[in-house]
Amino acid sequence: MIEEEKTDNNSTSAGQEFEPKIVAFVCNWCTYAGADLAGTSRLQYAPNVRIIKLPCTGAIDPSFLIKALEKGADGILVSGCHPGDCHYAEGNYHARRRWTVFTGMLEFCGIDMERVKFSWVSAAEGKKWVSLINEITDKIKELGPFEDYKKLG
Repeated sequence: MIEEEKTDNNSTSAGQEFEPKIVAFVCNWCTYAGADLAGTSRLQYAPNVRIIKLPCTGAIDPSFLIKALEKGADGILVSGCHPGDCHYAEGNYHARRRWTVFTGMLEFCGIDMERVKFSWVSAAEGKKWVSLINEITDKIKELGPFEDYKKLG
């Protein structure tokens, strides 16, 4: 597979607009169900996100985020149940605490924190999912491709 040479943040050498690759680490019980609701409701949103479904956001290892960026993601989303609504009782509280550690580690690695987003989306919030994905996609398009992954490996 041949990659096109990038000429600036928002286009490729063939004149095509940059389309970011966004990896979303989501909980099975809320955010994934919210994304599914958006799909079954036929709500339109940017197709740039690739979902990795986990039992709970409290189980996310920080290396997952680094590995996603290292493998070519331009942006990352971590999203789970709202506080107090976790299927595993306190998993989202663990996720929130771990997020503080994640952000410190990512900043230490030189990752622009505008490329990484943490959010709560419930199973009933399909419209919120659509809005969130469109917002993240627009932000990452503005930032351009993430090319610092070469420094991570």
